[in-house]
Amino acid sequence: MKSAFPISLLMVLLVALVGCKPSAQRGSAVVVYTSVDDVFARPVCEQFTKQTGIEVKLVPDTEETKSTGLLNRLIAEKNRPQADVFWSGDPVRAAVLKRQGISAAYRPRNPADTTGRFSDPEGHWAALSARARVIIWNTDVIAPGEEPRSLRDFLDPKWKGKACLANPLFGTTSMHAAALFETLGEPGAREFFTGLRANDVRMLSSNGEVKRRVASGEYAFGLTDTDDASVAVKEGKPVGVIYPDTSGAGTLIVPNAAVLIAGAPHPDEAKKFIEYLLSAEVEQALAASEAAQMPLRPGVPVPPGVRRLDEIAALTVDYGTLAERLETLSRGFLKEWTAQP
Repeated sequence: MKSAFPISLLMVLLVALVGCKPSAQRGSAVVVYTSVDDVFARPVCEQFTKQTGIEVKLVPDTEETKSTGLLNRLIAEKNRPQADVFWSGDPVRAAVLKRQGISAAYRPRNPADTTGRFSDPEGHWAALSARARVIIWNTDVIAPGEEPRSLRDFLDPKWKGKACLANPLFGTTSMHAAALFETLGEPGAREFFTGLRANDVRMLSSNGEVKRRVASGEYAFGLTDTDDASVAVKEGKPVGVIYPDTSGAGTLIVPNAAVLIAGAPHPDEAKKFIEYLLSAEVEQALAASEAAQMPLRPGVPVPPGVRRLDEIAALTVDYGTLAERLETLSRGFLKEWTAQP
C-alpha cells in the first residue's frame, strides 16, 4: 500500500523545520573571558542570555592578576582556543593579543566608539564604556584645598609614606605606567618611578586595595580607577576624587575592549555577544552600575556623578603603541622596580 504522504515531501519538510530552528534553541553558548569585575560583567551576560537564549560561560580574572592572568591564558591557548571573546577592561591587553596573532578582525555593525578614537583601526578590538585613572583622597586626613591634583604630587616630600598605588605589573596600573613612558619619555618616566620609591609611595596588591586603604585613612591618597572610587563614594566613605593633570597633560582614559578570538569555537555566537556588548543598553547599564563607567556612544543617559568624556581633559595616547611598550617594561624595568624592597 502506497503512503498518502510522499517520502520526498516529508524529507523537504524535515529539512525546512531544522533550518528554521533558532540557534539559541540548539543549546548554543559563547565562552567569554573577562578582566572586568564579575559583579559588573555577570549581569550583562545574564541579560544577553535572557534576550538571545545563548548561554554565556563567563571566565573572570582574579583581582590581583587583573588582565594579566587571562592574557597569559589566551596566549597559552593560541593553537587551541577555548575562548570566543575577550572582554578586556582596557584596550592595551587587546592590542597585545593583536600583536601575538590571537585576535581576529571584526567590525561591528553598530560600534559604541563612533569616532574610532579608542578602537583598533584594523578591527581587532572595539571599544565601549570607559573608566579613568584618578586620585582618590581621604577627606578626614587631607584638608579641603590641600588635596593632590597631579601625579607629581606623589613625589612631594610632604606626602612621604602617605600615598599608594597598585602593582604596576598588573591591571590598569601597568597600562598607566606604559602611558607615562610614552608621554614623559624613557628618562622622565624612570625618574618618576625612582621618585616614587624615594618618597616611600607604597605598592599595594590591586586598585581595590588602594581604594580600601585610602578610605580607611591608612593612606592619605592613592592612584586607582573611577569604578573603585565610585564604589567608595557610594559606600559613604570619607573620600574625594580628582581627575589628575586636567590643566596639564591630561587624565588617562581606559575604555573597555571587545575582542573576537581567532579560531573561536563559537564565532557566530561570539559576534552576537560583541554586538550586544557595544549596545547603548549595555553602556547605559554600566554607567548606572557602581562601576559608573562613561559611555562612548553619544547621547547615552548617565546618572548624576558620572562624567562624560567631553568633560574630561584626556591624555593623548596610542593604545597599540602602549601594548608594545608594556611588553618591554613588564620583562624589564617594571619587573625590576616591583622587586625592590
